[in-house]
Amino acid sequence: MPGRAGAYQPQPGGYRAFIPAPLPPDPPVRLEGPLQALLSQADRALGRLDGSVQTLPNPDLFVFMYVRKEAVLSSQIEGTQSSLQDLLAAEANLIGPEAKARPLDVAGVVNYVRAMNYGLARLADLPVSVRLIREIHGKLIDGVRGSHLTPGELRRSQNWIGPAGCTLGEATFIPPPPDLVPHALGELESFLHADSGLPLLVQVGLAHAQFETIHPFLDGNGRAGRLLITLLLCERGVLLKPVLYLSHYFKRHRQQYYDRLQAVRDQGDWEGWLGFFLSGVAEVSSEATETARRVLLMREEHRAAIAAHLGRAAGNGHRVLETLFDRPILSVSTVETITGTTYAAANSLVARLTDIGVLAEITGNARNRRFRYEPYVRLFSDD
Repeated sequence: MPGRAGAYQPQPGGYRAFIPAPLPPDPPVRLEGPLQALLSQADRALGRLDGSVQTLPNPDLFVFMYVRKEAVLSSQIEGTQSSLQDLLAAEANLIGPEAKARPLDVAGVVNYVRAMNYGLARLADLPVSVRLIREIHGKLIDGVRGSHLTPGELRRSQNWIGPAGCTLGEATFIPPPPDLVPHALGELESFLHADSGLPLLVQVGLAHAQFETIHPFLDGNGRAGRLLITLLLCERGVLLKPVLYLSHYFKRHRQQYYDRLQAVRDQGDWEGWLGFFLSGVAEVSSEATETARRVLLMREEHRAAIAAHLGRAAGNGHRVLETLFDRPILSVSTVETITGTTYAAANSLVARLTDIGVLAEITGNARNRRFRYEPYVRLFSDD
């Protein structure tokens, strides 16, 4: 139904920009038949994911990698080449042959992690709002590619979406002109705070699509919009921890992701977008639940191996193992600090953890070696 999500209006420059209608859609979203079934499936899968993470011995230890996987995948959708391995290496101050992405790409993903953690912490004092989105955007592109495009500031010029290098006249989609952006975002914020009577996942799906249509910044809109999904789910208590890497689904079906968003604008097909979005929530929630199960199983296997093979050093081995869940790359000096032992004892412990398959040396150096919790990282590296 053209016009249901808004309308294209001519602008002084001779182009037509899209002016979004406020949410919720009118006529209302038809939650029936296949869409209702998808909503039920997504709700159940998300509930199982949240429950599975809460059964882990220390959920916060396992959140570390979920957040980083989402950061890498969301950034890859925008064309960055950095991998999970690159991000972990950068966070461990290890940029070398095993970190093949360009430094700005890696820095951008590091920023995504910081932005997510910042946003989650801010939820204690500030609801999801235009103010919070602007603060998060400032963290996203500060000091990286696009940072000259006013981090945290709403755009004051017209932007557009299309193939690389295309002109305004060749654009696939032109968002609303800059003078309408504050009002459109204000309407989106009102929708988020109002009691629309819509199921939460439907509300989140609508909000993400609307944000991408408004495209309020000169750069970083896709990443900010995907962060919005996580923040809304955590703010509303559907997820107690940010363990849904929905960008995995968006990247896997990238063209369909863009096509579904565009179909909302051109045809008012909110139901088609929501079907795609809810399918993604269900699919990725189930995958993440399986990952949580495998993490728990792997942890118990490694605890057993340490107890069986490290003798009197088993206590220190367990301390290192628990540290690896939020610091999966470390050095012998780091192990020395963790265990409070001598460098020689730490070096011996690292060698024994390597022998039983917990650690793997990743630099190939004789000095300044780094070791990675390879089995753990591998669980999250399968794209």
